[in-house]
Amino acid sequence: MLGLKKTDTTLFLVVMGLTLLAPFILNPFPVESGMAQFNAGYPDLMQRFVIFGIFAIGFNILFGLTGYLSFGHAAFLGVGSYAAIWSLKLFALDVVPAIVFAILVAGAFAMLVGFISLRRSGIYFSILTLAFAQMSYALAYSVLTPLTGGETGLQIKNTDSPLLSNVPEGEIGRASFLGLDMGASQELVLGGWAFTFNLGYYIAAVAMLIAFYLSIRIFRSPFGMMLRAVKSNQQRMNYTGLSPKPYTLAAFVISGMYAGLAGGLMVAMDTQVGPERMFWTASGEVVIMTVLGGAGTLLGPVLGAGFIKYFENIISKINKDILHQWFAVLPDGFEDVMVSLVYPFVGKGWHLTLGIMFMLVIIFLPGGLLQGGQKILGLFRRKPQPSAAAEADGTKPAE
Repeated sequence: MLGLKKTDTTLFLVVMGLTLLAPFILNPFPVESGMAQFNAGYPDLMQRFVIFGIFAIGFNILFGLTGYLSFGHAAFLGVGSYAAIWSLKLFALDVVPAIVFAILVAGAFAMLVGFISLRRSGIYFSILTLAFAQMSYALAYSVLTPLTGGETGLQIKNTDSPLLSNVPEGEIGRASFLGLDMGASQELVLGGWAFTFNLGYYIAAVAMLIAFYLSIRIFRSPFGMMLRAVKSNQQRMNYTGLSPKPYTLAAFVISGMYAGLAGGLMVAMDTQVGPERMFWTASGEVVIMTVLGGAGTLLGPVLGAGFIKYFENIISKINKDILHQWFAVLPDGFEDVMVSLVYPFVGKGWHLTLGIMFMLVIIFLPGGLLQGGQKILGLFRRKPQPSAAAEADGTKPAE
């Protein structure tokens, strides 16, 4: 199917099914139940799942295949966002041109940064990318204020009049897709459950599926094999007469374009851009997403992105009142003790829980969450039984 092998086709169809049915899958609890706070099937969070999934998929093409660790990938996310917002402000309120413009501008910027940074490898490459990201952040924050809006950022205003969009005078334009408002939603109520279907989410989901499909083709292509050769042993590659630089630069640019796509989609969902998207912590976040899910795997970065965004948006909202509700069945003294023990790990302390889990994954599951899932599945697989002939002559297969 679509030029993919059977296993890759199965994986792609599974991801497609999970993505398209996300409003149902992410809302397992009734709205009125006490567990409803763990539901993640609302538009804003679902959009973050797929957008940061795209960001992590692109980063994985660079880091997972070549081993080049970039600490400045948020710069391309930010550049793509600024390109998209200017497209909406000046050209058209339709998100398609804005996203295309974001991809192209981010790719061009990645070409410049990669051409300079890839002259070095290892930690020196990582520091160079970090330096570029911080310079980009500083430029957006203060130096290029007319273009970036400085600390307050950019957004669509009532004074903007895009060339190809007719906005009534004095009104603030809204991002759209073929004339449909990106924020348009339909709600389906079934018993105690409520499921929201948002146009913006499904546009981002289709973009993520396309990005995931392209990543599969890259991983399975001769180009992907050359990137693995770069990661394995560049010196041997040089001995064969092949220079790794064109391949690493191509991977860097492709990865930057993925980040630009994510930045453009972020603007399509929320038409406001600020320099914080370029800060070094945003670059570190995508590194954690990729490593936590499983660097060098196809599905791992998407799992890592979803895992972190779930913690950030769901676990961080648990406060003491909610904890008291959970432990209300306990005697008063025990209830207070349990709340005191759990509270440092939720709410504002969600970073502590995430840090502990990340540490445990690195120690016990170097392959990330995907490796953990594979081990769990392995426990339920039937072990091959000795053949009848082997049992007859008393021999067993070697273990």
